[in-house]
Amino acid sequence: MPKQINASHILVKGEQEALVVAYDVRNGKRFEEVAMEKSLCPSKKKGGSLGWFRRGMMIKEFEDACFNAKKGDIIGPVKTQFGWHIIKIGDLK
Repeated sequence: MPKQINASHILVKGEQEALVVAYDVRNGKRFEEVAMEKSLCPSKKKGGSLGWFRRGMMIKEFEDACFNAKKGDIIGPVKTQFGWHIIKIGDLK
């Protein structure tokens, strides 16, 4: 079975906002609350949760960042065609 990741993300338009969001979640703000407040993605209704995915299901830059991370990591900002992402790795299998 291919490696799968359970992750959440916060999507914002600009790099500066992404840097502020990354700082906030790395320094004590609850990721899910920040996602509901700031994210542009419909996943914000679920605290940014994207559920389980494997390679080939997400855009390359996003996948590369996720699949090079460890459980519990908060990574980013990661730039894609959709904007800037802050990603929280929930679990791996």
